[in-house]
Amino acid sequence: MAIPDYQTLLLPVLKLAADGEEHKFSQAVEELTEEFNLSTEERNELLPSGSQAVFNNRVGWARTYLKQAGLLASPKRGFFTITQLGTELLAANPAKIDISVLERYPEFIEFKNRKKEKSEYESQLEIPTEQDSTLTPEDSLASAYNQLRLALESEVLSSVKKASPSFFERLVVDLLVKMGYGGSRQDAGKALGKSGDGGIDGTINEDRLGLDVIYIQAKRWEGPVGRPEIQKFAGALQGQRARKGVFITTSSFTKEAIEYASLIESKIILIDGEHLSRLMVEHNVGVSTVGRYEVKKLDSDYFDNE
Repeated sequence: MAIPDYQTLLLPVLKLAADGEEHKFSQAVEELTEEFNLSTEERNELLPSGSQAVFNNRVGWARTYLKQAGLLASPKRGFFTITQLGTELLAANPAKIDISVLERYPEFIEFKNRKKEKSEYESQLEIPTEQDSTLTPEDSLASAYNQLRLALESEVLSSVKKASPSFFERLVVDLLVKMGYGGSRQDAGKALGKSGDGGIDGTINEDRLGLDVIYIQAKRWEGPVGRPEIQKFAGALQGQRARKGVFITTSSFTKEAIEYASLIESKIILIDGEHLSRLMVEHNVGVSTVGRYEVKKLDSDYFDNE
């Protein structure tokens, strides 16, 4: 099943604390993982920042909102327990708990009002609030980031397709060097600056010491690259007694081309236009940073030393 949003987790988190005992947050996460029958992949899925698992984050926000409403309390670091208000709410046997339920409690309204105190700049940002969204703040940031990144990748690919063949060749060199191949920029440029020979556009060292060589084919095409082109490239690799190759195109690969590349003995990596644009953004080739945002959290160790 899909990873539940934080509002779906509100009632299960409160029920978990119904026994009145102190519950360790990490153990609660494990119990809820079993309750929602999450797969290993879902359990390990990370936020875009890579700082925390998505499920842990959503359980954490469910606990936070329940605490702000006065339904849970934190007797000590990393633990939570139910309050009298929480017990009374469960006694009413609610079918679900969402933001509208939490808004019945003055403590939560006060918490929301504190969150609404925005600067003039922040008030211009169209970020979903809890009332109209099942997203946690991190989910909202991740969604906005992914939208910006997808738009940027599309713009990058469009620009690459309009570039000249010589510029595309330089772009490939820049990307491979940024990814750690080819040694110096000058050495890589010399290696890939040759005209195509037998289906090979050039070579580049796999590492700075030149322990192995990767053969390159770069096609700035509009239509899909089919199996015949990959067969030609594979044959060229065999002619050079080469084991590794990278075929880069601004378009795409047909299903037959992908299947053929996966079956042959030589290792050929296929990079289509979408993959190419993702790599360019990831390794800062043809893009620049216009802003940076830091997401911070409370340093509990600092306050524990009081």
